[in-house]
Amino acid sequence: MTEAPQTLSVERVARTEWITFQRTDQLNAMSMQMLREMADALEAAIADDAIRAIVLTGSGRAFCAGADLKEVAGARHEPGESDLLDLVEHTFGLIRHGPKPVIAAVNGLAMAGGLEMVMSCDLVFAAESAQIGDAHSNFGVFPGAGGAAILPRRIGLNRAKYLLFSGENVSAREMMEWGLVNKVVADAQLRETVQAFADKLTDKSPAVLRRMKAVANRSMNVDEPAALAEEMLNLRAHMRSWDMREGLTAFNEKRKPQFRGY
Repeated sequence: MTEAPQTLSVERVARTEWITFQRTDQLNAMSMQMLREMADALEAAIADDAIRAIVLTGSGRAFCAGADLKEVAGARHEPGESDLLDLVEHTFGLIRHGPKPVIAAVNGLAMAGGLEMVMSCDLVFAAESAQIGDAHSNFGVFPGAGGAAILPRRIGLNRAKYLLFSGENVSAREMMEWGLVNKVVADAQLRETVQAFADKLTDKSPAVLRRMKAVANRSMNVDEPAALAEEMLNLRAHMRSWDMREGLTAFNEKRKPQFRGY
């Protein structure tokens, strides 16, 4: 029998899986156990056809304050044993490359690895009071999950360098103006707003969302002709899908489509 997770909670609401970090006293800093439990929860949600969207959020006053630096400082690993960086790479990879949309519901502080986790998500909703930044330089730590490599692509080189070099936080609203956050809402309305949006996603074709996510992600690393060519290949494959046939049939019959995800 699988043990219940200790560092997070998992809750299904309609067709959305909510993964809530519960290391409140540590500002939801990522320990190795938390990363393992995150990976288990993500893999289970990805494998469950009843789940159409995934939400990551935190408890208390933080979304995630980054890696647990006390654990990092005291870590000792046997040769061949996975370390924290291996777990981060695997877990964040499930968020970035998994077939289902992942929403970050940023309830509070998101710093360093917490910011990198936010950047791994497909969409970002934030509470008005949330503060976001890259704190690696404050502790002499180098980022390893996108702080230096991906943040400049999201908010621009100069803004990224400011956050990286200064270690300062900025408001969620400023991050929305910079392009990282999709929507900022009142603190008390964050969960309700995210759930309402996730409900909209769960009515969409999972096959369409899966292909859109994959092509959009890869478009960042190829030139425009290559991106357009891949989009056309995916369209040709999708034209043979149940979901496209069902969507067009439902349109003609003036009813809500019943998508199956293939």
